[in-house]
Amino acid sequence: MAERINTPEFHDSAELHVRGRATYVDDIPVPSNCLHIVLGLSKIASGEISKMDLQGVRDSPGIMDVITAKDIPGKNDSSPIFGDDPIFAENEVFYDGQVIFGVIAETLESAKVAIKKAKIEYLEKPPIITLEQAKLEKTLLCAPKTLSQGDFATSIKHSNFLVEGEISIGGQEHFYLEGQAALALPKEGEDIQIYVSSQHPTEVQHKVADVLGLPLHNVTIEVRRMGGAFGGKESQANLPACIVAIATHKTGKPCKLVYDRDDDMRITGKRHDFITSYKVGFDENGLIQALRFQHDMRCGMSMDLSSAIAERALMHSENSYHIQNIEIVANLYKTNTPSNTAFRGFGGPQGMLAMERVIDHIAHFLKLDPLIIRKRNFYADHQIRNRQVQRTPYGQIVNDCIINDLVDTLEQTSNYKNRRQEIENFNKLSNNIKRGISLTPVKFGISFNKLMLNQAGALVHVYSDGSVYLNHGGTEMGQGLFTKIRKIVAETFGIDFQKVKISATDTNKVPNTSATAASSGTDLNGMAAYFAASQIKDRMAKHLGDLYQCEASDVGFSDGKIIIFDKVQMTFSQAAEKCWMGRISLSSTGFYKTPDIHWDPDKRKGRPFYYFVYGAAVSEIIIDTLTGESRVACVDILHDVGRSINPAIDRGQIEGGFVQGLGWLSMEELVYANNGTLMTHSPATYKIPTCSDVPNNWNIAFYEGQGNLAETINRSKAVGEPPFMLAISVFFAYSHALSCLQVKYPNLDSPATAERLYFAQ
Repeated sequence: MAERINTPEFHDSAELHVRGRATYVDDIPVPSNCLHIVLGLSKIASGEISKMDLQGVRDSPGIMDVITAKDIPGKNDSSPIFGDDPIFAENEVFYDGQVIFGVIAETLESAKVAIKKAKIEYLEKPPIITLEQAKLEKTLLCAPKTLSQGDFATSIKHSNFLVEGEISIGGQEHFYLEGQAALALPKEGEDIQIYVSSQHPTEVQHKVADVLGLPLHNVTIEVRRMGGAFGGKESQANLPACIVAIATHKTGKPCKLVYDRDDDMRITGKRHDFITSYKVGFDENGLIQALRFQHDMRCGMSMDLSSAIAERALMHSENSYHIQNIEIVANLYKTNTPSNTAFRGFGGPQGMLAMERVIDHIAHFLKLDPLIIRKRNFYADHQIRNRQVQRTPYGQIVNDCIINDLVDTLEQTSNYKNRRQEIENFNKLSNNIKRGISLTPVKFGISFNKLMLNQAGALVHVYSDGSVYLNHGGTEMGQGLFTKIRKIVAETFGIDFQKVKISATDTNKVPNTSATAASSGTDLNGMAAYFAASQIKDRMAKHLGDLYQCEASDVGFSDGKIIIFDKVQMTFSQAAEKCWMGRISLSSTGFYKTPDIHWDPDKRKGRPFYYFVYGAAVSEIIIDTLTGESRVACVDILHDVGRSINPAIDRGQIEGGFVQGLGWLSMEELVYANNGTLMTHSPATYKIPTCSDVPNNWNIAFYEGQGNLAETINRSKAVGEPPFMLAISVFFAYSHALSCLQVKYPNLDSPATAERLYFAQ
């Protein structure tokens, strides 16, 4: 591909966003007979429904119908895998906010008035809300998941030093700007069209078909864009889509459902909160000799994606460190809270935070800079490693490591050593204001854990005027995926970016797609689109070669022109017309499956990741010890994006990922009452980062070394999830600041709110 693919390009919807004209589900013009749905939610966290009288709701003005589990023609299930997420609760409720019924009305206002007339009585049971309660009651959803390498039991006995500890890791609300939303339109026969804010249109198609008892070809799902998702619309979008489908099936009319913010936060799952205990043996240099983790996870009322999330947490618990004797266990606990679900990093952040806690604890024990301990335990870089093979705990050879060179570079460019010494001198003289600094690494595996999901399709048309139409299986949630893939196709044909039109993700155009998740959207769909465009380009080159009596290889595509014999012969538009007149097919599908990956789910061994993304961040913080208030003063980031397709978008992803990680670790706190009510259910009670929380001094650079050995599209690397974990540096900068106040290790839990920072002193 041409070098200019690496130049910045505006987000394909940037102008629409700025002008307020980007169309989301709630903006789609609806027919005049469209009905609106409001959901009736459980007011208890655990119990049986003893009586439900909805007659008052039905009799309310403007009400067309009320739907419950009895109105479902097919399966009462919206779960992604395990069949344990009922659309409507039937006899029993499992969390406060669980959907029991839906009100279908002529107007949204009529539905909101009517829903208050529902009379539901419960036989309430004591709920299990916290992880501590779940552990006491042993509410495991499945057998513990384990991962190991070497001999932990023997090695821990012979370790020079031993440290044990525990860290509580909080959950996180997705807080996408656009709430869950779905619109269903009845079509001819039994066909139904659904517009939904979802990362996984094919899964929605499957669930709707199951709910209505229809074959997949009767159900069309379309997604043009989402106002954020972060994993919260991977499986959670199934429920609103299924509900509008049931309503449309029953009434024969278009039906629309948009959660308001309070309902969205009550109904939907969050990032899993963990309690992780650890036991680590090490020598006088801080080299880890044996390590054991136990991750206890709050999963909520059902499995959702918890099994896969637990596995990814296991696979990232060693982060960037080669640990020869390691044992990791994950326990998945059921609680009377919403089913926790996918969230940016998919379990990886929790595993990596626990690993960095271990490093930090060892450093405190040995009275050394944690960066020294980190560097002594790193995997060796691929360019300097000797013949000894280094494997992850799940058996994958780490042959693309660049973490040593990347961290060394960042250490120098950020002036880390001098700054740390200056901060420690400052803390000795300052009574109330304390500062801290930390440099932490990231190593994140790219590919879906489930082998079958590592595939993608695309559809490309070249019209006779030279304009190009593109469709693929990925979804746009603001991350710039569509912009990158448009650019890939434009570069393939050697035409201007604006000549390529990208259309909404549609299950009728590209079938059997995977979720846009696991940071693999560009890797999979970009390559599929490239293959589709390349096939058309090859056909055009052959035909033009025949016309000009030359080889296809002599036909060049550049800057919207066709070059033959080193001379511009025609424009791309003229070439397209010639090919059409020559009866050459100008339409093609493309398909891509990630190569060289394999996985044994029973043994939990193999090569689940095509490659690793590396990065590191230095964060400096300030704490007022009298109040616990803190501020991130300075952040330096060096991140590995491979050969960037769009540097502007990649930088935006690094910035956004870091700030979201900062929110998770420093301020976003989910609080449930003892009865299971979510107390932090709105912007008034749940704090997310704002512009004022962005570091005053922020330096971001792309790693320029040679680290990408995988044959990805344009040799680029995924940039969706890995930057999120860069914010772990902020958490351990807090730990550094607190460590100067006491001899014992601070044992800080996340999120490091003002209260926690105050009481950790």
